[in-house]
Parts: sequence; C-alpha cells; structure tokens
Amino acid sequence: MDREFAFNSDGLHQAVELMGLDFTNSEGPDLPMELPQFGVGSMAAVNALAPSILGGAARLGEATSFAHMDPPTPWITWAITLWNASLNQNLLHPATAPVARQLEERVVAWLAPFFGMNGGHMTPGSTVANLTALWSARECAGITEVIASDGAHLSIAKAAHILGLQYLSVPMDANGSMDTTRLPSNLSKSALVLTAGATSTGAIDRFDLAGRAAWTHVDAAWAGPLRLSKYANVLAGIEAADSAAVSAHKWLFQPKESALVLFKDTERAHAAVSFGGAYLAAPNVGVLGSHGAAATTLLATLLAWGREGVAQRIEHCMDLAHCLRDFVVAHERLELYAEPQTGIVVWRPKDENLFDQILHKLPLGSTSTTTIAGVKWFRNVAANPSADINLLIAAIQKTLP
Repeated sequence: MDREFAFNSDGLHQAVELMGLDFTNSEGPDLPMELPQFGVGSMAAVNALAPSILGGAARLGEATSFAHMDPPTPWITWAITLWNASLNQNLLHPATAPVARQLEERVVAWLAPFFGMNGGHMTPGSTVANLTALWSARECAGITEVIASDGAHLSIAKAAHILGLQYLSVPMDANGSMDTTRLPSNLSKSALVLTAGATSTGAIDRFDLAGRAAWTHVDAAWAGPLRLSKYANVLAGIEAADSAAVSAHKWLFQPKESALVLFKDTERAHAAVSFGGAYLAAPNVGVLGSHGAAATTLLATLLAWGREGVAQRIEHCMDLAHCLRDFVVAHERLELYAEPQTGIVVWRPKDENLFDQILHKLPLGSTSTTTIAGVKWFRNVAANPSADINLLIAAIQKTLP
C-alpha cells in the first residue's frame, strides 16, 4: 500500500499543531518557479507551507475584523472538513456517497421550511444557486427576461447572460432597495429577483412583490439566515417566492464553498434541471456534476448549536452593527447612508476630503468601501461574532482630526 494514502497520526498532529502557532509577518517558502522534479516529502511540505498559508491569510475572527461577508468558521467545521478530504465523497452517484447524499437531504429538509420552500439542494455558492433558480424559472415558467435592482449581486446578470435571457436593472430608492415605481407593468414573461441583503448596503427589496411575475426568486445569500433568528420578520413574505438562494458560508458560518438553492415546488424545479446518463443510477440535478460533501459541515454545525445557537450568534452580530450605527449617528462629523437592515453599516465622513485619510488609518480588515451613485462610502459587515465593536469605534475616533 502507498503510505501517502494511509492514516498518518504524526503528520495530521503536526498540521493541527501548526494551526495554533503565530506566523504573523512570515515570508513563507521560497518556491521554485517550475514544478520540481523531485518532492521534498509531505511532512517537509506541510512545515514549509504553514507560514504562508496560515500566516498570510486574512484573520476573519480577529477583534477588528468587520469588513466583509466572510465569517470565521467554528472548529467543528475544521474537523468535518478533514474527514471530508480523507473520504473524498462524490455526491454525483449514490454508490460513491451513500450517507453524504442522505445528510444533504436532511440538512435541506431542516432549513427549507424557514423560507416557505419544500426542498432543494446544495451548491458551492449563491452564484450557482442563483443560476440554478433562474434556469428552473426558464424551464418551468417560460421566462424570457430577468429583472433585478441596481443593488443586485452581479451573479444575477451573469446568470441571465449564460441562460440567454434579457436582463433589466431597476434603479434603487434612497435606502438601497428596488424602486418599485420603475418596474415594468407586464411581468408575465419575467423572473423578478428580489434581494435580501444587498452586497453594498444590506438592503432588502419589498417582498410584497413576490408572485407578481411569472417567477419570483429571492437572492437571500446574505440575510437569509435571519429567518432562524428573532429578526425573521425582516424577511416576511419570502415564503411567497418560487425559489431562494442562501449562502451557508456567510451567516451560517460555514467554510467555502457552501450554499443552498431552495424551491417552492422542488419536484417540478428539479425535474426541469436534471439529466441522466448511462453511468448514473440517479438523475444528476442542477449545474454541478461531481461535487463534494459540503452538507456534512453544515449539518454538524446545526446539530452542535441547534436553532438557538445559530440565532444567538446572528443576533449578537446584529447587536454589534446596531452599536456602530448608534456611534455614527451620534457623531457630528459622520453620516449614515441609511438605517442598516441586515447588519451592514454604511457611513462616511461629512467632509469627503477626510475619506482616504480615515481609510489608511483604520485597522487592516476592519472596514471595506463601496461606491453608491458615484459617492464613496465606508462599509462594515457584522459577520464576525468575535468582533470587539468598542475597539473598532475607538479606531474610527482616532482617525478623525
């Protein structure tokens, strides 16, 4: 037997030990420009790569990490990811992933009812989830056009392009939501995409629009998990949609790549996007062929925490965003873009000449930027339950002359 494929307690223990070391400011290995003729050995490769892989990564769980929709991950997902890598399950075929397929079905069955959906499947991210939903809309509802707001994620326009559908972008209102007065009157051939948590602002489109078009899809990549929390009513009306996308690698704290596409009528939607093959024992559903067991880390997290544990962490993130919002509103030299709806706070100095000066003084990874209607804004995203909001507020205060 090739020992490189066998269980190696020493090697795995070393890898875990290296995870606990501080490689800050490490330069990493001096890698050759071309593929080496001879290898250095697995243990030597692990030791050589640790400083750059572990030391060079963004620290998403740091106290001042409050800039992006990418959260830290709980340790249980690290363990399950290790198991997944060792087993290399392929959910394309029941014979190559007998239990992993069942676990995905179970985790989808747990989550779909929170969105008024009756099933679906997992995808690597909401880009693929959105594409899959609009593909189903084209096949099931005969749509020829996709309509979304200017604040919609770029994956919506991508999906329309891939599917050969017309794309119409509707202007936003002052809060960053779709301006419903600018919608076409005839939506009989349209898929209307409503955003639940716009990337720049966190804004939510009006869900009373659901059902007016031939197909309604909700891109809830960011804000979807609020349905498991005390903020569930922020997404009231999502159950009237035909499909929804949710990114588990955002507010469900999963490793990349993990998302769900959910359907009101899963049997019909799946049938429309399924293909068979002589080598398949079951139809291949959706965009992906071979794909791994991402559901196992999500199921493990949900089993470990329960709904209450998920809600507690999301609600804490929302509290952090509210604290930052209160600071901005109370500060005479700062202004808020709009009331934050889903844990994203968008703000700027009233004196626009201070923008770059503030940006360069803020802690790395604490704040991102966005441009809305040609104006630059700072953007803070409450994705990190371990963030210390007082440290961030103090850092912002220090930047102001």
